Amino acid sequence: MKTALLLIAVLAFPAAAIAQQYKWTDERGRVQYGDAPPPGVKATPLRSAPSPAPQAAAKPDAKDKKGPMTPAEKEADFRKRQQESSKDREKQAQAAQQAEAKKENCQRAQEHLRTLESGQRISRTDSKGERYYLEDQQIAEEKTKARKMVQDWCG
Repeated sequence: MKTALLLIAVLAFPAAAIAQQYKWTDERGRVQYGDAPPPGVKATPLRSAPSPAPQAAAKPDAKDKKGPMTPAEKEADFRKRQQESSKDREKQAQAAQQAEAKKENCQRAQEHLRTLESGQRISRTDSKGERYYLEDQQIAEEKTKARKMVQDWCG
């Protein structure tokens, strides 16, 4: 007899624990809590009704129509993810290298433009190895080219 009462008590407690709880304000302005609000009172539920336990094995994903993956499929999937990760790292390294080259070219173009705008005499060497100095018109053309290079590399 005691065992039956104990069994009923044990089974009754989980039912009380999952019962819906409500919060409402009574006619005196006091906040009340309970599992059944009085009629005519606007009550707000404190928690949603318990949902059924998720059944992960019962609903396979769209790509897992066959069910759980075999060890060979897991290994193939792992290798595929490794290859994709490796390709991503290579792309990032290449992008970083290109950004560094662009930055260096920008600095060189700005330095060349500063040299042309400094007002100093600019010299070049011809095919015979002789030095000659640029005239004002040639310097103006070089400045135009240098500004375009700065705009292309730094802009």
